[in-house]
Amino acid sequence: MMSHAAAHYFSAIRTKLTQLEADSAMHDRAAALMAQAVIAGKNLFVFGASHAGIISEEMCYRAGGLAVVNPLFSAALMLNVRPLPLTSALENVEGLGRALLEASPVAAGDVVLIHSVSGRNPVVLDVALTARARGAQVIAITSLDTAQHVTPRHSSGKLLCDVADVVINNHCDYGDAAVALPQVAQKAAPLSTVLGATICNLLVLRISEQLLAEGLTPPLLASANIDGNQKINQDIFNRYRSQIHYL
Repeated sequence: MMSHAAAHYFSAIRTKLTQLEADSAMHDRAAALMAQAVIAGKNLFVFGASHAGIISEEMCYRAGGLAVVNPLFSAALMLNVRPLPLTSALENVEGLGRALLEASPVAAGDVVLIHSVSGRNPVVLDVALTARARGAQVIAITSLDTAQHVTPRHSSGKLLCDVADVVINNHCDYGDAAVALPQVAQKAAPLSTVLGATICNLLVLRISEQLLAEGLTPPLLASANIDGNQKINQDIFNRYRSQIHYL
């Protein structure tokens, strides 16, 4: 029999997914920006720090994903560093995100998708503001409930939701974790990864549909674990080489 806590978690996921379904117009708006960039020969990028970076990995070089989504990675902001709390410290170093963007090929007409639940830390604001200064458009995946509870840590006095061109609400509650346990102060079982991955794959679907509507075959990668698919993927890499920056 499923425990009360497990049942609560499944219920919370279902509730939040239903809320996401109601936001289809905003998902379509974001997908349209991204599809238009692909059609115009421009670039798509995705960024997230620490656990938010899991969503960047979800969108990049994976079966069923778009080959033209490029990660903005920094080893200092991933969970392979030691000590792990260093990632939290570095997220609050103003200027780091700007340096990351300045070392990237992000340019006018590109689209940068940024995932951050709180949207408050300097590295996220630096990435967003520098991208916009370069003429790129910024899409944010963030928690608007959390935004009502936190203050900015960036010198601009802004949160990510204040500076993005399109804001997608992931509907996470303040604190992210969803399930209260008896005699434990901190809730367990966060929702942001489940919801963030769902949003990103919805975007992949809508971008693909919009490309098909324009008579274009979406550059969807095939599983490298199935024989013969390597050629499919290599053909995509050859076709879209100017828009792929991770090879």
